[in-house]
Amino acid sequence: MGNEKKNAKEKGIDERNRLCEGKSEEGIGENGSSYTSDLQQESPGSRVTEQDFIYGTEARTESGKKHTIEDYYALPDDLRVELIDGEFFIMNAPTSFHQLAAGEVYRQIQNFIRENKGKCMAFISPVDVRLDCDDYTMVQPDVIIVCDREKIERWGIMGAPDFVLEVLSPSTSRKDSVLKLKKYINAGVKEYWMIDPDAMKLIVINLTEHSEQTPEIYGLTGKVPINLYEGRLQIDLDIVGELIREFS
Repeated sequence: MGNEKKNAKEKGIDERNRLCEGKSEEGIGENGSSYTSDLQQESPGSRVTEQDFIYGTEARTESGKKHTIEDYYALPDDLRVELIDGEFFIMNAPTSFHQLAAGEVYRQIQNFIRENKGKCMAFISPVDVRLDCDDYTMVQPDVIIVCDREKIERWGIMGAPDFVLEVLSPSTSRKDSVLKLKKYINAGVKEYWMIDPDAMKLIVINLTEHSEQTPEIYGLTGKVPINLYEGRLQIDLDIVGELIREFS
């Protein structure tokens, strides 16, 4: 284990202990608020083997192990995975149009924040996001916006981002649209976008407390507002669509 990963592990565990003290069955929502987790909390870490990784969308772990954040930090530095409810999901290298689409949305968000001297911070993957106060989930969304700067740590993000974007692929669509959607709802994410390059669609789900959480579907044309900024930030999907068409 490299020093950077070792330090991240120690800082991450210390931060978890500070924020989650007395909340062993809860996760961190907006401004430190909590939600009740549906996970069992007690599961000892164990040695990770090849059989513990999920490749694609249909494979399942046969060992029955439930892995922890400590197992996550013990993995080799060059192995990129997500930990969701105690299961490891291998993250293959993204395609060129995946990176271009995510990067273009990130660029537009970052430019808006800088031009308006905003307090929120935008991040592009890979960045560790620890949604829960349990020890079984660590995700790496493609693009996030975090407005509570106290959630930003050197090792990553502790708590729910305000906005999340995922670019779907055939091997991750079920994970992103079902498993991670549920995690984001429970954690307190306010807005979730999914770009589907194959269908050339954008799916927007408003996850705020009083919303119906009904998906809105757009073609990758025109401009679509990020609700977090009450319509002032509009993402130009023409550019995103052109990049996907050119390089897919």
